Amino acid sequence: MNFPDDIPDEFGGIEPDTLPRLASALDRWRFTLIAFAILMTVVAIGVLSGSSKDSATDNSNPDVVVDSSSVPLITVPLDRTLELGMKGDDVLRLQQRLKDLRFDPGPVDGEFGQNTVQAMWAFEKLVMSVPRERATGVVTPSTWAIMQSNLKIKPRRVADSPSHVEIYLPEQVLIVFKKEEPVLITHISSGTGVPWCEEVKIDPGEEGNKTDEQISIGICGEAVTPAGIFYFYNRRTGMRETKLGSLYNPVYFNYNIAVHGAILVPLKPASHGCVRIPMSVARYFPALVAYGDRVYVFDGIKEPEEYGSPIPPFDKPDPNYTTIAAVTTVSPTSLPNSLPTLTTVGSVTTTTVVSTSSSTASP
Repeated sequence: MNFPDDIPDEFGGIEPDTLPRLASALDRWRFTLIAFAILMTVVAIGVLSGSSKDSATDNSNPDVVVDSSSVPLITVPLDRTLELGMKGDDVLRLQQRLKDLRFDPGPVDGEFGQNTVQAMWAFEKLVMSVPRERATGVVTPSTWAIMQSNLKIKPRRVADSPSHVEIYLPEQVLIVFKKEEPVLITHISSGTGVPWCEEVKIDPGEEGNKTDEQISIGICGEAVTPAGIFYFYNRRTGMRETKLGSLYNPVYFNYNIAVHGAILVPLKPASHGCVRIPMSVARYFPALVAYGDRVYVFDGIKEPEEYGSPIPPFDKPDPNYTTIAAVTTVSPTSLPNSLPTLTTVGSVTTTTVVSTSSSTASP
């Protein structure tokens, strides 16, 4: 193709007779250039997506919750706010999602019961970083949207045992990990941190009772759940009465301190030092852990390794507690027969034995 000499040079000084050769070169490299442009676009999208992921993670617990994204796994929307006492297919989907994430909502039956409330407490505190006493157990459409995102729970520690437990005191949450994957996430209630004095019952075989029968004593202690690194070393089956109260299926990891089931597991710390879990969870919790499994207790102040394995505060006898009064004997001069009579000493009733002998009984 010939170009007139008087046509302005619109190609940056390129001679017109070289244009056919330039067009031919562009044809040969066209697909390469297109592929390169696509590659750069993908890279740019990846960078932006990574920034978005970091932002999403910052809104959750950065120490535990990772891989949070806005890509929904479940596309069914929530048309109402769910709370205790409600029933329906949306409740069923909520329970199934909690179970998939390893929270325990109780039976997946479409009924929003107390177990589902406690599972939501744990989700709010762990994933949404809701302060422990402000958790509601209520599921709003925005909460459901967070639950539908790609959430992955990671351990804070890689343990030297096949399974290990991490207890987060600030959040009041416990997680059982197997091979760094969560198998149980549950709401807990730990020690109040305040001194206490009570009359307690102690079953045979528990610390403080070397007899074959249950005893009652008065003791004082401090309701502390020490932070640090421990391991499970003992367990009991069923309901046990101990110095620290009534424990269901306790698994001990620090002297008298155990993870155990309790009827009352409130949002705030309420125990004498043990780690309370819901009764429904305590029925199978012992089967998830073994002797020697590590227990990491985090207090949000220092790392467990900085504490080592501190023992809990030792209890001591309650100085104001009155046990059985001494048995005394008296002369029969003022009583006609040998029938025993009851004498009350303070609030404790004791038996005074009357002798029929004319001489005074020996001490």
